[in-house]
Amino acid sequence: MRVFSASLATETNTFGPMPTGMASFRDRGYFPAGRHPDHLTLFSGPLWAARLRGKDQGWTLLEGMVAAAQPSGTTTRHAYESLRDELLADLKAAMPVDVVLLGLHGAMVADGYDDCEGDLLQRVRALAGPGVVVGAELDPHCHVTPEMVDSADVLITFKEYPHTDVLERGLELVDLCVAAAQKKIRPVAAVVDTGLILTIHTSREPARGFVQRMQSLEGRDGVLSVSLAHGFSWGDVPGMGTKVLVYADGDAAKAQALARQLADEVIGMRDALTVNYPDIDAALDEALATAGPVVMADGADNPGGGAASDSTFVLRRMLERGIGNAAVGPLWDPIAVRIAFEAGEGARLPMRIGGKISPLSGQPLDLDCTVKALKTDMVMTGLAGTPTALGDCALVEAGGIEIVLITLRNQAMGTDLFTQLGCDLASKRLIVVKSSQHFYASFSKVARHVIYVAAPGAVTLDLSTLPYRKIQRPKWPLDALPA
Repeated sequence: MRVFSASLATETNTFGPMPTGMASFRDRGYFPAGRHPDHLTLFSGPLWAARLRGKDQGWTLLEGMVAAAQPSGTTTRHAYESLRDELLADLKAAMPVDVVLLGLHGAMVADGYDDCEGDLLQRVRALAGPGVVVGAELDPHCHVTPEMVDSADVLITFKEYPHTDVLERGLELVDLCVAAAQKKIRPVAAVVDTGLILTIHTSREPARGFVQRMQSLEGRDGVLSVSLAHGFSWGDVPGMGTKVLVYADGDAAKAQALARQLADEVIGMRDALTVNYPDIDAALDEALATAGPVVMADGADNPGGGAASDSTFVLRRMLERGIGNAAVGPLWDPIAVRIAFEAGEGARLPMRIGGKISPLSGQPLDLDCTVKALKTDMVMTGLAGTPTALGDCALVEAGGIEIVLITLRNQAMGTDLFTQLGCDLASKRLIVVKSSQHFYASFSKVARHVIYVAAPGAVTLDLSTLPYRKIQRPKWPLDALPA
């Protein structure tokens, strides 16, 4: 069997302040055909799964380009078209193939393309032809569109948020696509739009039980796969929203009925799924009234959602209120990192930190800092154990708060973001992370309590403030649910 695999992935915040260009892909991970490293990366799940499965099966695995960028603003037309065409050229060179396996995000938007994945999958289908099985693994924060579903045989989203199941879903995708190529199954899709915009934390109920229920249905009574696409609220495109995607074996009616049933269950859980977000001072009050360590998630400045990760709103209030014995990170400030390296470990000097990219970053902070630790080319443990580069990093202290400054923009995922620099998290009263939820898999092991704070930022949690123009309405909670 001849199997082709490649990846092109980013999540686009159409309200974000920074465009996503070629440099963004090179920073996060760009590997030309045949040069993907010997470890799993976040959006190479299908390729890595195909390596594992094909090793014993004697497949010919043809590896195309793998490219992923840190979420940011709209992708430039040049970047998308160049990378898309490179992937298609790799596929053309690999033909003929039996199966195409793609690692995509599902919420990539480029100048002139509201649905990059739909465009790419349509072109893959046209090139591969109707007899080739095409499958893709998606992030659940995706926009599931008719163009995507019609062009692929199988689409599978990660089930977990934090995304700890990249490889497991990749293996499921490979197994279903190979079974379809061998004519053992005939996947038929059904999609139901819930009419909701939800942020779903699968680490807690009722989402935890819903994920388990989805998995219990798979592989029984002709049900092949069940995915809950949470949607990406900060993508102003027609396909945005929370949807249920079901594949049944040759039975469209069964797929549709189950998708409808599960969508109705999600609609019924909508209030329980909603996360509580106190404002900054209320969140700090709650943290101070709770035995530590307390982890506070500044999701509005989450670079994993397209924010700059340099906002100062929470840090400023901590300093103004004299809250010490705390840690904050990662704060993206390459200039401050360079100054810290120039000064050297142990140096004490005035530094201007954060607040550089846009009004959503707040004002910069002028602080008297001590450089406590420096590390070149630091790598954090990312989702599903994937290595995540942070570039040169510095730990500086001001007002009793230790701040991790990074060069390559990324969100907090592994606690080694702090511990590699000698920051003792267990001894801290408060730990503020630039992340919406991916931090949870690691930081929940040290936190006695977790608070999700409603701060200003490019990934604002108050969706009513976003100037949507393209999404399909009504959408709860922006609008009332239709009867």
